[in-house]
Amino acid sequence: MISATMGRVGLGCMGFSQAYGPADDDRSILTIRTALDHGVTLLDTAMSYGGGHNEQLIGRAIEGRRASAVIATKFGIVRGADGVRLDAHPDRVAAYCDASLKRLGVDVIDLYYLHRVDPQVPIADTVGAMASLVTAGKVRALGLSEVSPDEFAAARAVHPIEAVQMEWSLAWREPEDDIIPAARAGEAGIVAYSPLGRGLLTGALPTEPFGPGDFRAGDPRFAGETLAANLQVVEALRSKASAYGVSTGQLALAWLLAQGGDVVPVPGSRNPERVLSNVAAAEIELTGDDLDELDAVAPRSAWRGDRRSFAAYNTSRS
Repeated sequence: MISATMGRVGLGCMGFSQAYGPADDDRSILTIRTALDHGVTLLDTAMSYGGGHNEQLIGRAIEGRRASAVIATKFGIVRGADGVRLDAHPDRVAAYCDASLKRLGVDVIDLYYLHRVDPQVPIADTVGAMASLVTAGKVRALGLSEVSPDEFAAARAVHPIEAVQMEWSLAWREPEDDIIPAARAGEAGIVAYSPLGRGLLTGALPTEPFGPGDFRAGDPRFAGETLAANLQVVEALRSKASAYGVSTGQLALAWLLAQGGDVVPVPGSRNPERVLSNVAAAEIELTGDDLDELDAVAPRSAWRGDRRSFAAYNTSRS
């Protein structure tokens, strides 16, 4: 399983380049190196994050430390002067991979994801082109992000799929209905992005309105009465976390890790101290009774807002 080679907690790097407002590159590099210093190996990025900036940043951060990092990057979402589009045409997959290798400054990508399925291209054709990269020694393993069970099955029929990535957290549990069981049946690991609910589950959202460049301003889960209802659930979690002597965010990560040894969350943070807090969550052991209590205080039915109604979901999110 992927957790055996990637550690229990990875680092989601998108926020260093987009989605949460301006970031300082020097501090971002410090954060990445702090993560590596404390046992994080999986660095999750994509060619689309910052239009290539994110991969370049990671390349700088891992210089001289390549052996310590498991690099996962993605293709299929293209950002350019004309906006954001999907492109997973098999004729262009190799060029996208070569560009990522150059930006990252590495000879091989450990885990190469299809970021989103291109509706104009059968997924089997795209994965066939990805498989050629494995044969060429440019990629070690293949992954898929935000796919349906049928898409996963079609991809797996062409080449083994090492990991399936989706948004999954205590506050967003819909993947449990379909893709997670399918991935497990197909022996793929589970990589959970936004495992802290895009900051909601940390209990530390900014008190002011979201600033320029922070796409949570358009997410219905973070607006008006919906946000107020979600914050009430977070308060219940805060009380439970306090009883355990951990932070709300650590408890949320521990819940996710307790869902199985095949689960690797990739929380993102631009704060080195927060990265250390996230890593420490792997030391929290929750019993079956603990999980039952969490389901009681923060049941799936209590959360409000549907990310699928956010128009930018298919292309802007991780």
